[in-house]
Amino acid sequence: MPSFDEALQRAGEFGRFQRRVFLLLCLTGVTFAFLFVGVVFLGSRPDHYWCRGPSAAALAERCGWSPEEEWNRTAPASPGPAPPEGRGDGRCQRYLLEAANASAAPGALSCADPLAAFPNRSAPLVQCRDGWRYTQAHSTIVSEFDLVCVNAWMLDLTQAILNLGFLAGAFTLGYAADRYGRIVIYLLSCFGVGVTGVVVAFAPNFPVFVIFRFLQGVFGKGTWMTCYVIVTEIVGSKQRRIVGIVIQMFFTLGIIILPGIAYFIPNWQGIQLAITLPNFLFLLYYWVVPESPRWLITRKKGDKALKILRSIAKCNGKYLSPNYSEITVTDEEVSNPSFVDLVRTPQMRKCTLILMFAWFTSAVVYQGLVMRLGIIGGNLYIDFFISGVVELPGALLILLTIERFGRRLPFAASNVVAGVACLVTAFLPEGIPWLRTTVATLGRLGITMAFEIVYLVNSELYPTTLRNFGVSLCSGLCDFGGIIAPFLLFRLAAIWLELPLIIFGTLASVCGALVMLLPETKGIALPETVDDVEKLSSFRTALPGSLPRLTQRLRDDFHSLASLFISHRLSVSTWPAGFLEIGASCPRHWRGQWNPLEAKEITSELALGEDFVCILFKVLEEGSA
Repeated sequence: MPSFDEALQRAGEFGRFQRRVFLLLCLTGVTFAFLFVGVVFLGSRPDHYWCRGPSAAALAERCGWSPEEEWNRTAPASPGPAPPEGRGDGRCQRYLLEAANASAAPGALSCADPLAAFPNRSAPLVQCRDGWRYTQAHSTIVSEFDLVCVNAWMLDLTQAILNLGFLAGAFTLGYAADRYGRIVIYLLSCFGVGVTGVVVAFAPNFPVFVIFRFLQGVFGKGTWMTCYVIVTEIVGSKQRRIVGIVIQMFFTLGIIILPGIAYFIPNWQGIQLAITLPNFLFLLYYWVVPESPRWLITRKKGDKALKILRSIAKCNGKYLSPNYSEITVTDEEVSNPSFVDLVRTPQMRKCTLILMFAWFTSAVVYQGLVMRLGIIGGNLYIDFFISGVVELPGALLILLTIERFGRRLPFAASNVVAGVACLVTAFLPEGIPWLRTTVATLGRLGITMAFEIVYLVNSELYPTTLRNFGVSLCSGLCDFGGIIAPFLLFRLAAIWLELPLIIFGTLASVCGALVMLLPETKGIALPETVDDVEKLSSFRTALPGSLPRLTQRLRDDFHSLASLFISHRLSVSTWPAGFLEIGASCPRHWRGQWNPLEAKEITSELALGEDFVCILFKVLEEGSA
């Protein structure tokens, strides 16, 4: 009975059908990026805001002050250009203009100098209770829900609650996708993201905003993980690396586009709708994107899988023989996946634990570095755009390295580069900003590569019956990292601005060492059963010219070539017929060495021996390349 991979090879592993489906599903990466990092613009904190009491509001109206005049004359001075949020921050307090020892009527306060009514121009201060006044070009959720001062932690909560939704979606929708199908859950998730996103945009208060942002995270996770699994299951093993990386490039494209959307839309509600509504368009995929045939076979729905494979073959200009009336993926009994399945055997257990830590590290470091852009100053729109552009070379480097060096070595190296860069940046002096920027850019590049590779490696290390559940569970640690990243960044930065970088650097460096214990998956078929995973070796290397493989290749080539010369009793008298006869019977990768020698005149046995040695070394040189 032919396997699914054999049938897919006959139908076309990356033909017109797969390219069309792949391109359509890649667009999900753009919208998921909007959701993933959108809080940077939705929750941008205004540069200027102050506490506004009822007396100050009435006075500003009577005197006809501009916002800047009101700020200068009625708000306490802040201690420094960028004071920390807290009780000592002038933006979190106000003058008690209606104090008993001053005139209670606002009309008694002077428009020129309201504080002159107080002894020594010293009005009592009270904590802000009546709201804030903001001066900014764009409205954000900070100004909408007053997420400043004692409420500043609520801004951290908005991103944490989104990642909590991602975590819930990983467990619930990941399980559902393995049980009920990839495309069904994908379409349901797209609809859910659209509906909940619209509710978020028009939320009347902060609790409603938080609840539906959580739900948007649940469905957002469903769109991203199912589209990723679908594209990796409908292509051949040789194309998985390409599709796995390119779909990440569309995520980066979303990061590059987002600053432009945020810049030209003047309020957070408009931004929220702009990044949400495209999800409704994905519902049209119902008519163009089929269910994963690989999943159908694991659920004992071979007839439907064959029907889809024949459609794929037809679209690709191929022909699937009637002999493929029955195909199989595994003889393993299909059952509903559980966490126990991921840790029952030694290899699966090791892979699961390391991948969970890798996901956690990637999320903490990546989201931490992205959100750090909002607290280090500069032009947020330009800085965010540049940080997105920096990620593009990461995808190119992955494409250039994972086929030559395998998955494991680039995975480890990218984590180590990110870790070292974070640690170095933390201790570089402020006086050399160009060097800090350069090293920080390397760190962002490294963690971007690590984040992209972990998606690929995770999907390649789990069998079909557990793949979606396994990817969902491990990436759940990514979501857990995203939950704590905002609090880790902002709370530690309040102690020392560079302290989060030390934590990020340590995590990434440890992760780089651990991933070297994972099996190499370069060039292997997707595992179909747990037994297939157990057969993978952690010591299998993908390095070009690796010593065991090279030694065996050279030894085989030497003995084979020498045997051919001896068996044909090659001599001057048999030239050139015997020589050409060897050329016709030798392995294919040697034959090119015979062509230049056809017209050569051999005058002695010594010259013949020299040609033998010449050909041998050319063959060995090719074998080591």
